[in-house]
Amino acid sequence: MPVITTNTSANSALRYLNINSDEQSSALNKVASGSRITRASDDAAGLAVATKLQSDVAVLGQASTNASHAVSVLETADGGLSSVSDVLERMKVLCAEAISGAVGSDELTYIQSEFDALSTEISTINTTTTFNSTSLLDGSYNKDFLVGTASTDVISVDLSTVDLTTIQTAVAAGDVTTDAAGALDLVNAAIDSVAAARATVGAAESTFNYHSTQITSSEENLDAAQSAIMDADVAEAQSEFSSAQVKTNAAIAALASANSMPQQLLSLLQ
Repeated sequence: MPVITTNTSANSALRYLNINSDEQSSALNKVASGSRITRASDDAAGLAVATKLQSDVAVLGQASTNASHAVSVLETADGGLSSVSDVLERMKVLCAEAISGAVGSDELTYIQSEFDALSTEISTINTTTTFNSTSLLDGSYNKDFLVGTASTDVISVDLSTVDLTTIQTAVAAGDVTTDAAGALDLVNAAIDSVAAARATVGAAESTFNYHSTQITSSEENLDAAQSAIMDADVAEAQSEFSSAQVKTNAAIAALASANSMPQQLLSLLQ
């Protein structure tokens, strides 16, 4: 029924215009941001899951850095132990040289002098082998490294059994001038201790290298899962925008036509 007091057609066209305009804005936001969820109402559950995944990805990034730091600590420790191993090798050669009937007392004195200097070098290596000002080879190093997203995902670097102080004290007691064979036994025991320490360090380093690979894989998988939830399909979003734009233009035209209807009805009274 044609009326001039209530323009039902205009109200209906305006309602559809608002709906279509919202759809157009939503699609445009997706295209511009590259995100499928630009506000919580778009997908509340998806946003909650994606937020958690995003935080896990961030923590895994730091966990990867932690594992890298741990490897650096262990490499530093192994470098110091390697140097000590070389020193002990030379000390063993000196002991072997001292156990020779062709060596006189003067030569034994010279050998002992070098032997003592090498013993002091072990102490120097112990003092200078540090990471971030923390000693690594004096038996005091025991630190935790987070390598996951939970507080329980921790690997400890325990170098409490790696004690160059004890090793240096033991070999320093060797005296090739009076008991070269005894000094050799002390050096051999020290070599065994250093070899065991290097094995401990190597095993820990292998563990962190494995976890580094695992962390990288987990980070990639979680990032992909987060992307699947949050990232917009640009082609689909652009299609939605184009469709909404057409409907918006149609609603504008319909509203303009509906608004002109009362004027057309008034013309019947003229």
